[in-house]
Order: sequence, then structure tokens, then C-alpha cells
Amino acid sequence: MTELKRTPLNETHRAAGARMVDFGGWDMPVNYGSQIEEHNAVRTDAGMFDVSHMCVVDLHGPSCREFLRYAVANNVDKLQTPGKALYTCMLNPAGGVIDDLIIYFIAEDWFRIVVNAGTADKDITWLGQLNAHGDYSLTITPRRDLSIVAVQGPNARAKTWAAAPAIKAASELLKPFNAAFVRDTPFGEIMVARTGYTGEDGFELVVPADHVVALWKALVDAGVRPAGLGARDTLRLEAGMNLYGQDMDDNVSPLDAGLGWTVELQSERTFVGKDALQTQGQTSRFAGLVLEGKGGVLRAHQTVVTALGDGEITSGTFSPSLQQSIAFARLPKGVADGATVQVQIRDKQLPARVVKLPFVRHGKAVVA
Repeated sequence: MTELKRTPLNETHRAAGARMVDFGGWDMPVNYGSQIEEHNAVRTDAGMFDVSHMCVVDLHGPSCREFLRYAVANNVDKLQTPGKALYTCMLNPAGGVIDDLIIYFIAEDWFRIVVNAGTADKDITWLGQLNAHGDYSLTITPRRDLSIVAVQGPNARAKTWAAAPAIKAASELLKPFNAAFVRDTPFGEIMVARTGYTGEDGFELVVPADHVVALWKALVDAGVRPAGLGARDTLRLEAGMNLYGQDMDDNVSPLDAGLGWTVELQSERTFVGKDALQTQGQTSRFAGLVLEGKGGVLRAHQTVVTALGDGEITSGTFSPSLQQSIAFARLPKGVADGATVQVQIRDKQLPARVVKLPFVRHGKAVVA
């Protein structure tokens, strides 16, 4: 049996009474007692997640931009200001999603990407193959010497500044999907990114791994509540954010995963998977479902029966914010918002309503 990987915060989680689970080969906290309370802390105050299992990868070399124009489906030419970030998918030649990731533009010869934990090795190998095949002469460096803490919620920024006052000046005016480096802090150099995976405001803090325990404790002292993977999943579902491996994978096009907005097809730029996307087009609709009434919980892989044919739930949960069961589903293209469909839950079919994502934005329900 392969031993699980551990982040530098593993002992800190255990000391706090976290329930640990195997998450993609990593020993990670699913909760610290009450998943609902952790969820609500992020929606109403400030919570934080250890996301150090995700991998920071630095690309160095004069051909960085040219390389990324080809390697990802969104257009890195949108990144013109240092610190600006871009969400995108990296595709295979068949148009399937190898991974979804965030790219940060630091300088013309330095771009930083953050990739998912379960796909990190695959991603790095793929990037290396593209680099060698195209003769871009880039240096590709996985930064396992760095950890990531995501602090999220309406009070996340203020409490982060209380824990680490040195970063306030550089991040107070930081716009969403931008990052800044702060070098003179008690926790070493920190990349402060105004990004997240919860639908709330906040920061993702990239910090040297040997300082992350001290930073975590400072955030706890400032009133930020530790939260686990359970709350992270309900929060991202409410916010309409995909999870790699459930809502898309190597065999699913971003056009069929509700991620068409991350694909730039208008320019003459060539990128891996572009021909396949243009040939196939969108073949299904990715939408939200809200279970009508009680009697079950929407879960992945349940069949959705519609007037135009069957679909399938990709992710589902009970929403603490809405007090209803919600899900993402891949449906026949013609199924419209507001339509009533039937979800096969065990031996019965229960009605659900089709809605446009997200379900919750900045703590407020956006579905009736």
C-alpha cells in the first residue's frame, strides 16, 4: 500500500482534531468537527483551507508566452499587467481536459501556474513534452518548497492583514484575479493572490513551506476558522465551480463542462485541442439542478430523465446555504432553465428544477 503524501500542515491538522481522509493520494482534513459550521464561517466571516497538496509550477524562459499560447485553451495575451491571473483549461488533442488551472503573469520570462493535486505529475509530464517538442527551451520547475493557504470569506482580507500586517500595503488595492509578492514578512516571501474556490472574497497565500505552520497559527489567532475538504466541496458547488475528475476530465470537452467561457477560439492562435473543439462543437448542456422538496440528496452519477433524453449528475450535495439539495448535471442541449426533470434516486424518480449556475454568490442565493 502506497503511503499517503502529507502537507507541511499535517501535524497541525491532527493536533486540531481534524478527521483525515485519503484525497487523491494525500492525507487531508475533511473537517475539524462540524462541516456545516466551517461552511457557514466562510459564507459569513472567514475560513481557511490547506491547499498545499496543489502544485505551484514556475515556467522560466523568453518563450513563456509563446509556449502558453499553444499549451492552454484561454489566451494568455489577456495577461499584460504583472500579477494578473487567468483561469483556463489545458487540453489534449481530442479536446478533453487534462486539467484546469490558474496562470499568473509575473514577467515575460516568468509565468506561474497552479495545478490540481491529482493531476500534477501528469500535467508536468505533458508540459515537458510540449516544451521539448516545440523547442521552447523553457525551464519548468515544480515548487514543492511552497505551500498554499486559502483564506476565504467576507472578513478574510481584514483577518489576513491582522495576522500578517506586512502584506496589507501590497494587497489592499489588489483587484480580483490579481496577485502581488511581499518579500519582507515574518513568514518569508508571500505571493498574495485575490483568488479562491468558494464564491467569496479572500486570498490564496503562497508561502515557503517551512513558514506555513507559523502563518496558519497566526491566522487562527486572528480569528480565521480552519475548514476541511467537506466544506470546500459544498462551497464550490454552491458557487458553480467545477471539480476536476468529477465535472470534467480527459474525455470531456470544456464546452460540455460549462467552461466555454475559458476557451478563446476567435483569434488565429493555434492551441492543443482547438481543431477538435471546432469540429465537435458543444454536444451537451452543463447546468444546475435544485431538488424540489425532500426525500433524497442529489449525488454524482445519478441519471437525469428529461423530455429530450437522459443526462447525468456530475456533482451533487446538500446546500447549507439554500437548505436544499443541489447538483451539476450534463443534460441534452435543448433542456432550458426552469424545466422540471426527474432524477433517479435509488428506486424512485424525484423532480428537480434546471437552473443557471451559480446557486450562491457572495453569500447570497441567486436562484429562486
